[in-house]
Amino acid sequence: VQLQASGGGLVQPGGSLRLSCAASVTFSSINAMGWYRQAPGKQRELVAFSTSRATTYYADSVKGRFTVSRDSAKSTVYLQMNSLTPDDTAVYSCYAQQTNKFYWGQGTQVTVSS
Repeated sequence: VQLQASGGGLVQPGGSLRLSCAASVTFSSINAMGWYRQAPGKQRELVAFSTSRATTYYADSVKGRFTVSRDSAKSTVYLQMNSLTPDDTAVYSCYAQQTNKFYWGQGTQVTVSS
């Protein structure tokens, strides 16, 4: 499984960004896809994911602000991030879980700053 992530960048506080993660396989073969993030000096945090059964998970820190969605035809998962704050600044990495294996896309930097 190969993952191609895109999106990210610099945004002002209160702004929005959308991350994309495209998989090289169909969703039917993936149990879950989602995003982790890691800020300098902090532990890696699971941000959100979407399962093959269309259930979703969000970290408490992003609930109500971030939305994970999927386009099955494109085998792509999106992370819509709204009301961004400087605390959201981190490298975001998408992942895919296939049974007991994890696959990672390249990290993308999200910087929230005025």
